[in-house]
Amino acid sequence: MMRIISGTARGRKLAEFSGSGTRPTSDRAREALFSLLISRLQTLSGLKVLDLYAGSGALSLEALSRQAKSALMIDSSRSAIKLIHENIERCSFADRSRVLQQEVSAALPGLKAQAPFDLIFLDPPYNQSLVQPVINEIYRLNLLDENGIICAETERGTTLQSAGTLSCTTSRHYGRTTLHLMQHTASNKD
Repeated sequence: MMRIISGTARGRKLAEFSGSGTRPTSDRAREALFSLLISRLQTLSGLKVLDLYAGSGALSLEALSRQAKSALMIDSSRSAIKLIHENIERCSFADRSRVLQQEVSAALPGLKAQAPFDLIFLDPPYNQSLVQPVINEIYRLNLLDENGIICAETERGTTLQSAGTLSCTTSRHYGRTTLHLMQHTASNKD
């Protein structure tokens, strides 16, 4: 059973996908990820979050529970969008959440007007080689704030390449999952 780990909605149970078609981030990996983020950022208060391949919305909802300012959750699956809306209601975060049902690759160019985002979650299905092209596009469109972080979840053994000034600064393994943090490592002035 998935729950919100910390913050204003701590302990709130989240609705989950039934069946094995979707792989939610484990509580252990989610807790480790947020510990990494807090150690880097000190606080999530006031941050603008973008959640790509949002699934159940658990990552964004955890960030909102920890005082992120807003979250935009994108997924192409109708069942995921339904689940995200249910979880937003369970956590009472409708006032700080937006949900978009669209393919991530199609949605990214339209996000330029809302950029930059402070925190971008990127958790696509494994074995589809989706992470690197999305990171490249995030850089090309300048969607990440100069002090922002991309949290990419991949299958263990996946390495990520730099995209312009975006470089992988941390990779941690949790079972068959690797969490990567990417940040701008040089001035982004193009």
